[in-house]
Amino acid sequence: MTFRPALDLEQHRAALLTILQAVAADATLTGQRLDRLVRQTGRTAGGRIFSRDDLLRAYRAFAGEALPPFDPAVIERLRMKPVRTSSGVTPVTILTRPYPCPGECIFCPNDVRMPKSYLSDEPGAQRAAQNAFDPYLQTMTRLRAFFNTGHPTDKIELLILGGTWSFYPESYQIWFVRRAFDALHDFGRGEDRSAEVWQAIHEQSPFDPAQPAPNVRLQGAALHESYNQTVQRLYASERQQAARLAAQLAAGGARRPTDEFATWQELEAAHRENEAAAVRCVGLVIETRPDYLTAEETLRLRRLGATKVQIGFQSLDDRILRLNRRGHTTQATREAVALLRAAGFKIHAHWMPNLYGATPDSDRDDYDRLFADPAYRPDELKIYPCSLIESAELMRPYQEGRWRPYTHDELLELLMACFRRTPEYCRLTRVIRDIPGTDIVDGNRTTNFRQLVEQALAARGEKSADIRAREVRFRPVDMDELRLETTLYEAAGGREAFLQFIAPDRSIAAFLRLRLPAPEAAPLCAELAGAAIIREVHVYGQAVEIGGSQPGRAQHSGLGARLIEHAALLAAEAGCARLSVISAVGTRAYYRRRGFSDGALYQHRLLAGSSDQAACGNMFSARVEQPEEKEW
Repeated sequence: MTFRPALDLEQHRAALLTILQAVAADATLTGQRLDRLVRQTGRTAGGRIFSRDDLLRAYRAFAGEALPPFDPAVIERLRMKPVRTSSGVTPVTILTRPYPCPGECIFCPNDVRMPKSYLSDEPGAQRAAQNAFDPYLQTMTRLRAFFNTGHPTDKIELLILGGTWSFYPESYQIWFVRRAFDALHDFGRGEDRSAEVWQAIHEQSPFDPAQPAPNVRLQGAALHESYNQTVQRLYASERQQAARLAAQLAAGGARRPTDEFATWQELEAAHRENEAAAVRCVGLVIETRPDYLTAEETLRLRRLGATKVQIGFQSLDDRILRLNRRGHTTQATREAVALLRAAGFKIHAHWMPNLYGATPDSDRDDYDRLFADPAYRPDELKIYPCSLIESAELMRPYQEGRWRPYTHDELLELLMACFRRTPEYCRLTRVIRDIPGTDIVDGNRTTNFRQLVEQALAARGEKSADIRAREVRFRPVDMDELRLETTLYEAAGGREAFLQFIAPDRSIAAFLRLRLPAPEAAPLCAELAGAAIIREVHVYGQAVEIGGSQPGRAQHSGLGARLIEHAALLAAEAGCARLSVISAVGTRAYYRRRGFSDGALYQHRLLAGSSDQAACGNMFSARVEQPEEKEW
């Protein structure tokens, strides 16, 4: 990447003001017209073609001085890649460091430069490696990139990906989350301690990008050493790091920012600070395996501040799981989903068609099980057709003729069937993993397959009903046209109520997920006794900053509050004593304003006419699993 020095704003003041005055004056300005304007101005400004970063920085500097007062609408016209924050929040993805994994899946890449299952050529993985897998640096870098390209940075969904989170040492997990929060707080205060972190990395980190990367490439067709063995050999082991840190602290030494240790008390202090911070965490996501979720682990994830779990189902067929050496059965997946639902987590499943032993027909049946069986029914789903990577052990059955990738047409027909079978309460987050084509030995290299599926469906007069296909995104919202619709469905020991505000064309402006536990279900912890649980409240449309509002935008228009009040009515009707919410750290203040009080891991609101000992009950015979339309 070529380094481009920061633009001298004063040197180019006249040309920049010419562009920015035109942008501020034209509410209908498109990206194409803005690009033409920049090129035309560049021809009279010494050939300098200003980037969107340049224009955004200049607008922030000149607004209220040489330009009218700051206007968020101007930032929107200058924003790069607005789709990144079109779902209402700003997603910041950071990766954990390479570390052994409990799985032995034959389809999984074995890139020892990365956490398990990731490849060094993937964009997010490249950013992680460039920042030495440090949580502070990764978070700060992404926040800076979003700010420089005109995106809001006050409401952050923090996604911690890489390997099996629950297999990493607890001390590392606490430190990783706490340091990510440190970056949120520093960025919000206009501070940056990256130099201090980089100094420590240069002194001690085996992941320092200034040093040569390990020249080790595992070959899936002839593995002489496993990923776990290689990672343990290449990098300092957990035991060695712990011993070094213990000796350092015993000698009176101070912790460095890269020392992978923090206490629960330090993390909880960071949580409290974030409640009123300028940059708040409104969602914390981790990924793990079904066989690493117990009741204790589920509650521990909650203590870390997690609100959503990405969990690898991969297949719901025990034969397929066994052939691919997944290491667990479908029973483990069922139990994990039940625990997550009981704790109120959002469930973001990964499902993989074209695994070893599968066929397009068996995959269709498998996908049907995802939503037909109440034990599963995920809230969100990533569909990752199996890709053949040279470092994966799947190379052996491929070379022996026992496995082949689906053809383009087979994959297209399969994914069309999947889209048709996806219910409205589920969001298809991704279709096809973002693996560079150069890493794929054989099979699909088309990364925009979702677009191809949607086009093929449209050609047949069909379209997906999933949430992502229905989000309002950039469209203006007429509040008078929205109606509230409630869908009830059985799910793992209870019922789910999916409340959504939809327009006449069924585009979705906001939704709420409410968990109504079965009367006989034992609560996962004491504070959830007799409680219905709000698992998610989400208002769609381009992200709007905290405290702000814009005409025609769903965010900050009261839809979330109205959904909560309706959820309270449903919970009271079900005989529940309390309405609880699995709030993110950065949304606690919002729920306090809605009448919730803090518990140990959740926030709670007593329901009118109920006693604290009441249990959820009568909803289960009173409603059927059909959408019920209600006008608000």
